[in-house]
Amino acid sequence: MTTAVPPLDSPFPERGPNAAADAATDQAPATAATAPRPRWERPAYLALLLGTAALLLWNLSASGYANSFYSAAVQAGSESWKAFFFGSSDAGNSITVDKPPAALWPMALSVRLFGLGSWQILVPQALMGVGTTAVLYAAVRRQFGPAAALLSGVTFALTPVAALMFRFNNPDALLTLLLTVTVYCVLRALDGAHTKWLVLAGAVIGLAFLTKTLQAFVILPPLALLYAVCAPTRLRRRLGQLLLAGLAMVVAGGWWVAIVELWPAGSRPYIGGSQNNSFLELTLGYNGLGRISGDEVGSVGSGARRAGGAGAGGGGGGWGETGIDRLFSANIGGQISWLLPAALIMLVAGLVITWRARRATDSVESMARAAFLAWGGCLLITGLIFSYMQGIFHEYYTVALAPFVAALVGMGVAVLWEERGGLAASLTLSATVALTAWWSYALLGRASGYLPWLRWTVLAAGLLAAAGLLIGSRWRPGSRTGGRLLLGAAALGVGAALAGPFAYCLTTVDSGRSGSIVTAGPAVAGGAGGPGGMRFKRVGAEGFRGGFPDGPQGATQGAPQGGFPGGAQGGPQGGMPGGAPQGGQAGAAPGGQGGQGVPGAAGGAGGRGARSAMGGPGGGLLNGTKASAEATAALRANAGGYTWAAAAVGAQNAASYQLASGEPVMPIGGFNGSDPSPTLAKFQEYVKAGKIHYFIGQNDGGTGAEGGQGARGGAGGPGGPGGGTSSAIAEWVKAGFKATTIGGATFYDLTAPVSGTS
Repeated sequence: MTTAVPPLDSPFPERGPNAAADAATDQAPATAATAPRPRWERPAYLALLLGTAALLLWNLSASGYANSFYSAAVQAGSESWKAFFFGSSDAGNSITVDKPPAALWPMALSVRLFGLGSWQILVPQALMGVGTTAVLYAAVRRQFGPAAALLSGVTFALTPVAALMFRFNNPDALLTLLLTVTVYCVLRALDGAHTKWLVLAGAVIGLAFLTKTLQAFVILPPLALLYAVCAPTRLRRRLGQLLLAGLAMVVAGGWWVAIVELWPAGSRPYIGGSQNNSFLELTLGYNGLGRISGDEVGSVGSGARRAGGAGAGGGGGGWGETGIDRLFSANIGGQISWLLPAALIMLVAGLVITWRARRATDSVESMARAAFLAWGGCLLITGLIFSYMQGIFHEYYTVALAPFVAALVGMGVAVLWEERGGLAASLTLSATVALTAWWSYALLGRASGYLPWLRWTVLAAGLLAAAGLLIGSRWRPGSRTGGRLLLGAAALGVGAALAGPFAYCLTTVDSGRSGSIVTAGPAVAGGAGGPGGMRFKRVGAEGFRGGFPDGPQGATQGAPQGGFPGGAQGGPQGGMPGGAPQGGQAGAAPGGQGGQGVPGAAGGAGGRGARSAMGGPGGGLLNGTKASAEATAALRANAGGYTWAAAAVGAQNAASYQLASGEPVMPIGGFNGSDPSPTLAKFQEYVKAGKIHYFIGQNDGGTGAEGGQGARGGAGGPGGPGGGTSSAIAEWVKAGFKATTIGGATFYDLTAPVSGTS
């Protein structure tokens, strides 16, 4: 240590005055994992976990069923073990969700135990957030001490996108937890070349694959390379351990895949998101390489991409601009990037400082270097893929980066604090605080009228802290005044760095978030924050692509600050049993402008088509509908006599009626309405056998130029590879069965065909 000021908590205890004596007596140097715990650690750790739980559980039911697409699958799995195993959208097991089912299992078990409701679905997600914080704390503490671990935990808990997704029912919550556990296990394996920890890491990655397929494998290259090069054992043993870990990964992730692929297709649900009823196709295509290239057969994006050309997507295939600055853009920056510049600086600084360690004689610093390589490698490879992927990309995907950013911040501050007596370290620490304050100032300024006093306070406090750190580190060693100045500046700097994201977190938990595309924080210029944060992006002359991020181009006309009233995040959807509050009707685009938002709809007067695409009584692709009491009662009447109480085009549309009634509703075409499930012949067979009571069609639109035909969620169904199937079914129903309006929705009674039809 270059000053007599006590450190926050030395990340390298062996650097103390007894290090030489330890070496002389062949004693292993003390590490953060073996050093005595300071008195304040346990209360601080408990406060961290309780604070994280309070943040994630506060006002949790405001989001209702959150993403009704997954909530419907949870409800189905709570009633049917077959639906539970496959991840079916409905208890009738017509089709699965477009992901493997691991993320659904904890929620479905919760609903089985406690009944259907918002809390029962979302509490497991919140507990995963607390678990991720605990694992991150444990991982950082082993090499860098409790102060660094506490800072990492707080940084993670106050990341806005984490506060969003650990209160939501998408698979990203479980995926983030499992990725964090994987890094922890690899670091434990490196510390002594322990086979069991590496095998456990492989098993965890396998489970992560059953959560969100190939995204789980993104962090494998840096972690496998790190172990192959740095594990303290001979090369042959390292390679053998990696093979064992790979085998564990295949077994943990492949058992379910093998069962699904070997199961007769006729007796299991259709694999949602695929065009050939194959999970392997789904994994490699729509959920795999297609996300990188943008060629996702069957997705809403692929058709629009072909229609609009490569340029229509602004370099991102319609999902926003790609490039190295993507994570800092208008719609993504406020989700994850508050401390991303600091994390990158800390990565470089940490590697420079720890690279001086001798591999053979300084195992503690070698492990510290390995930790920077592990967390930093995961951050870089994941960030680069997110920055340049051409396919489907939502802002909330960035929650996977949150533990990597948080770990690097905590570790980097620890090593720079210990080296603060040196000019380079003190300048780096001071400049990082100043840069973080400036970036927070910039991010807060993107939300017009959002806490204007806070951005100036953050900037002033950050610059003052940066100056205090620089001056205090140059003070005479041993000076009480210098020590107090340093500690005060450090506390002020941490407060300035976390104030902005903390405000975003409070804004996030204070309001409900629901739908398929959600973001944390307030609405921002050119982004999608806040409730109702949907945007539309022009694709050719045929119309606009509904509900996709359009990067920095700005908000749609008629949608204040990038969001339609009551749109994708406009509050919970209706018909929620179990005490979940009912929200307003899902967003309808205002006036005639919203009509241009229909994917695949013709031009002209399309206002009603856009309403069907985005929400409203007709439901749609990205958000569900508010099922009326009359419609719910109709679905429940004599429901026991049918396999499906109804069928509807699009999973979100079907999910809303299923959640409101508690009865299975077949989602024709899956999520996008473009899956060829069921075929027209199969649907006719179901109707002839009396297995489906109603077909729920478009309620308020016409056809052709008015937006009825081709509007997602309407009777026409979408286009695309399987879209003709949905359209053919809808047209057959319209031609052969009489329409009746029930509670504002159009119902066709499939048990009562029009005379002369079959």
